[in-house]
Amino acid sequence: MSSPLYEGKAKRLYATDDPAILRQEFKDDLTAFDAVKRGSFAGKGALNAAITVALFQRLEAEGIPTHFLTSLDPTSMTIRALKMLPLEVVVRNIAAGSLVKRLGRTEGERYDPPILEFYLKDDSLHDPILNTDHIVRFGLATLSQLASLRVMALTINDHLRSWYGDAGITLVDFKLEFGTDAAGQIRLGDEISPDTCRLWDAATGEKLDKDRFRFDLGDVATGYGRVASLLGIVLPSA
Repeated sequence: MSSPLYEGKAKRLYATDDPAILRQEFKDDLTAFDAVKRGSFAGKGALNAAITVALFQRLEAEGIPTHFLTSLDPTSMTIRALKMLPLEVVVRNIAAGSLVKRLGRTEGERYDPPILEFYLKDDSLHDPILNTDHIVRFGLATLSQLASLRVMALTINDHLRSWYGDAGITLVDFKLEFGTDAAGQIRLGDEISPDTCRLWDAATGEKLDKDRFRFDLGDVATGYGRVASLLGIVLPSA
């Protein structure tokens, strides 16, 4: 196998014969706290790939453009090559994580409408929070792009909250990444999975996402597996 064009904490990207198409592979690795804490479990890549594919297909059907093209195998999919914006877009429906730590809010506090935040995607700087002036002044995105990101992120939130809710899961918050294709259209990239979403069991409040790993709350594989099962996702055979 050729060397990856890029390897992140949870995924690898490979070139294909078409420069406009890449192969995205999901890894079994787990990281937290800027990769200070590391772990893994067998089958994580397949779970995240299956959840991402299912949700991206649903979003495409709702008119949200994404980078997803086709599934290749249990851990890989083909994607459109995007010029990624160096931003993480976070939508918060309920207080948790860094919002509680930074602003002294109480975990579980609910927000309607949700809170939307932008962060610089840079692990070396610990992904600092940004405002609109920072983003535009530093050339990270234009005002027009920011307006589109806001609309897309909140629309995605509406769909995800509904789908997760129907499955008995509370969508607490989640991270999105976007990029532009060759025509300049903004598309959703990266992934949507228990790595990038906080997901609580709606009946019990049990955490089903990467917080299980961050805070040693129990079997991480069981949490991720329950998310897939509750969403009705059947993992493909190897």
